[in-house]
Amino acid sequence: MTEMIKLKAKDYKSTVKPIWCPGCGDFSVLNAITKAMAALAINKDDTVLVSGIGCSSRLPAYVDSYGFHGVHGRGLAIAQGLKVARPDLTVIAMGGDGDGFSIGGNHFIHACRRNVNMTYIVMDNEIYGMTKGQASPTTPMDWTSSKLTPHGTGVRPFKPTALALASGATWIGRGYSGNPNQMAGLIASAVEHQGFSFVHVMSQCITFCPGQTDWKAIVHERQEPVLTNEDEAAELFLHEDGFQTGILYQQGRDTWPPQHSSTTPTTPAQLAESFRIGS
Repeated sequence: MTEMIKLKAKDYKSTVKPIWCPGCGDFSVLNAITKAMAALAINKDDTVLVSGIGCSSRLPAYVDSYGFHGVHGRGLAIAQGLKVARPDLTVIAMGGDGDGFSIGGNHFIHACRRNVNMTYIVMDNEIYGMTKGQASPTTPMDWTSSKLTPHGTGVRPFKPTALALASGATWIGRGYSGNPNQMAGLIASAVEHQGFSFVHVMSQCITFCPGQTDWKAIVHERQEPVLTNEDEAAELFLHEDGFQTGILYQQGRDTWPPQHSSTTPTTPAQLAESFRIGS
């Protein structure tokens, strides 16, 4: 029997070099993902990374596995379809706060609701970085550094974890790009979870939001046990400071699609036959 060679994190990186800005938090997320893949001994040929559009959505090209770089906001739709069609694959979707919560917001809500067995990593820098610094759904109301919003956005920012909980996500965690080792553990746990897991990553953009370097002094790891009660989790997500990291909420629930009996049509030919008169 051929002995399986244990791969290291660097073995999961492709030969394509990242082109993110110096200091971008997404470098750390890439490192965390490859560390998690190595820790789980994931087979490259059975893994697919799916993304939409944006700085963070370039990430699948930098990992030595299968990848799909989709269109803006549609990464989750593609990833869910792939997982349902090929449940044997490990499917990880990823993107940014604009891609995931703005044009892709409806897909995010329904992905949480369906509870397909896959992982979604959102690198939240509270900005549209690739298109030069517009406000995103998570931009603070008083952010005045953009010429497009010189007086602030005037719009209340999303609370991604609260939105995920209300929509039905069964695993919710938060990481920080300044702590890639902890983030690798979070991603590994998220991938192992049976259901839809949402990893919210605070990933700084020092090009357009240099003040985000202050996050390092604010971020703190949650010490309390993981919440399993929805009411308690709702209280946390609505009133927390948004800077605590770790696995925040976890619950077991049947995944989608539901398991059918062996008599249920599963192929196009069987489905067509089931519609015949008298069948």
